[in-house]
Amino acid sequence: MTPLLQIYQSLFDYYGPQGWWPIHQEGYHHLNYRIPRNSKERLEICFGAILTQNTNWKNVEKAILNMFKLNLFDTDTFDKISLKNLESAIKPSGYFVQKAKKLKAFFDYYKTLNECNLPTREGLLAIWGIGPETADSILLYAYQTPQFVVDSYTKRLLTNLNMISEKSNYQQIKQLFETQIPSNVPLYQEFHALLVAHGKNFYSKKPYGGCFLEIHQQDFPQ
Repeated sequence: MTPLLQIYQSLFDYYGPQGWWPIHQEGYHHLNYRIPRNSKERLEICFGAILTQNTNWKNVEKAILNMFKLNLFDTDTFDKISLKNLESAIKPSGYFVQKAKKLKAFFDYYKTLNECNLPTREGLLAIWGIGPETADSILLYAYQTPQFVVDSYTKRLLTNLNMISEKSNYQQIKQLFETQIPSNVPLYQEFHALLVAHGKNFYSKKPYGGCFLEIHQQDFPQ
């Protein structure tokens, strides 16, 4: 078992399944990896991945609820909404002026897709306002594509365990995961969500550390 799989197993044993990506009508769907089940759920996950930039999920939930009330996960309805009204709907998520433009920019790309023409990582990264973490979240959770998602908690944890250096970039950390663990969508989803859950407990405030994984730190070489 690789070091990262050891970490995964320890986190899964401690926290249990996380049920990500949460959607409005289902919430956290533990051990159900068939979501999204339709185009509206897929679009909700895509929009949620953009809305969660630089804010917490509770704020995103408020914005998503507003969008549901306006039926904005229907493509025809979203296509017609003005930028000003969209800004008003997503205001709880913060940075709503920029995020409204990001949603519109993503939607322009989304409209070019169909069941036979899925998004590519390169295509998503070419959209204004979408970086690697958002792109990988969309691919992993909305399109069931095995792209590992790296967030700040992940980097803090691996740095604290001396598995990477502080200078390691997103792509280097992503590559570490994708070479050490099987390319498997449920595994990628659970591992990312577990790292977030663990990060909130131990890596939100400095000094980082004190987590139970440090006991086995010698098993996780750099």
